[in-house]
Amino acid sequence: MAEPSRSARSRRTGSTPSETRRPLSIEGRPELVVMTSAAAGLRARPDGLTAAPRAGAGGLEKLLSGAGARLRPLFGVEERILASVQRVSRTSGVDVPDLSRFYRLETAEDKVAGLIERLLNERIVEAAYLKPATVPPLWKYAYEVGLLDWHLFDLTADFTSRQGYLDAAPGGIDARWAWTQAGGRGDGVRIVDVEGNWRFTHEDLVQNQGGVAAGTRIDTDVQWRNHGTAVLGEVSGDVNLFGITGIVPQANVRGVSHGGIGSAAAIQQSADLLSPGDLLLLEMHRPGPLHNFAERDDQEGYIAVEWWEDDFAAIRYAVAKGVVVVEAAGNGAQDLDASLYNTRPAGFLSTWTNPFRRSNRDSGAVVVGAGAPPPGTHGFTWGTDRSRLGFSNWGALIDAQGWGSGVTSTGYGDLQGGTDEDLWYTDDFGGTSSASPIVTGAIAAVQGALKARGRIPLSPARARELLRATGSAQQAETDRPASQRIGNRPDLRQLIPRALQTLSYTGTQFTGSLQPNQVKRWFTFNWPAHWHVYWTVVPTIARTGVRQLKWKVQVERASDATITYWIEVTNLTPQDIGIEARFAVLGY
Repeated sequence: MAEPSRSARSRRTGSTPSETRRPLSIEGRPELVVMTSAAAGLRARPDGLTAAPRAGAGGLEKLLSGAGARLRPLFGVEERILASVQRVSRTSGVDVPDLSRFYRLETAEDKVAGLIERLLNERIVEAAYLKPATVPPLWKYAYEVGLLDWHLFDLTADFTSRQGYLDAAPGGIDARWAWTQAGGRGDGVRIVDVEGNWRFTHEDLVQNQGGVAAGTRIDTDVQWRNHGTAVLGEVSGDVNLFGITGIVPQANVRGVSHGGIGSAAAIQQSADLLSPGDLLLLEMHRPGPLHNFAERDDQEGYIAVEWWEDDFAAIRYAVAKGVVVVEAAGNGAQDLDASLYNTRPAGFLSTWTNPFRRSNRDSGAVVVGAGAPPPGTHGFTWGTDRSRLGFSNWGALIDAQGWGSGVTSTGYGDLQGGTDEDLWYTDDFGGTSSASPIVTGAIAAVQGALKARGRIPLSPARARELLRATGSAQQAETDRPASQRIGNRPDLRQLIPRALQTLSYTGTQFTGSLQPNQVKRWFTFNWPAHWHVYWTVVPTIARTGVRQLKWKVQVERASDATITYWIEVTNLTPQDIGIEARFAVLGY
């Protein structure tokens, strides 16, 4: 075996992991977010602020001018984004937060702390808070690797046998079986990954890649590029004779960077690139209140981004458009059900409630935790298969889990290295960073299978419901009981048939009576939105030779997941009649 040179491609064949994280030197800046009152009608223009006549924007403008600060609409020109929000809300029937009220304040870093308090004293300002910098939810194990631990290759080897997450359940998600099903490679599905940067020139990311669609790449550190490249490889690595293969290689994948625009704007702009049933992956987390929002190398206390109001609003906008949002739960080792997360931080809206408790309010996202891969993966054991990894957040909020360590993908260079990043591969991608693409890929495979059969894609609510109803169950590990919920690992051999099944049944929902010539209306609620329901109303008293009643059905989309039917019945006779409202579920 020749001694490796810096230009050689190389693969790690054996080493011992230690549970210490490599510090991430990644560019990122906090965001100062301002939310104004609806009545103010504030508009930020290049030449100054305008507002409703009695709003009193003069004080705010004077404050900003004195501080050398500037407000920029967070989601774009206010009139344009307001029109978009109203259109989405009308179309979906979902209450979408008004994105036109959010602004990003630009000022010198040393002036931020004093400005927040003064902003909150302005009558038209409802919220002002400093949002910590967004970082990737990555967990990397540190390896001690000597020269003799590396092998050289003239050509990239086939690493697909190392991708255990593609294997049959319970160890993997059974992507290899899904590939045998029409559409199971993600055919016709579009995915946007929101994070910092990617290597779209990688040798295994040539097919079905859409490049960077918005935002400014954070290109000052190879870590961001590695992170995004590893995510892409998991989801959509090419089908060829070398390297790795993605879970849904036929899906079209693009990146939107939060660099230059911030995380919430990146989510909103991504949603506008997608259609109902497409997927939006949020590869980010940030420090939460446990350590007073301070950045830490160990990531303790880092949480999912929807806890911040502007990110929640942007996710809600995407979900209302029918886009399935997959969100990393974060690597903070936190119980997201803890009372700590019910406490409203200074500067948040007075009406803010904790979105980690869906009984308060629900972003609609699929939230993903990190589980251990099967023991022996790449020669290591991280714990009982599907048990919560120690760094992963947990709680009722979390819908599903993916592998949180030992993931083989593109990037990083610890499996195959050298001087050319386009040839790098890893055996060691981890965190809720690696878990979330696995769940994203599983949903995309289902959407492709539905599209191939001319069926409507899963709604965000239906995707979440099926992930919770199927899959390989979470297991316990010492000091990490299964009650610390990270959910099931997806199993496509269960998930695709469950999404494709068409069942039908009939029944009588209610009975009633009407007086002569009376018009009366009933409603029936909590019907699953994905059911196809037909209603008929019939009289219960026989009177031959005469038309007895007529009915009409009106529909309310009560939420992402449920329908309310309003059934209006008219008695056409001068006599009392009894009625029976019958339903036929044609398919679900």
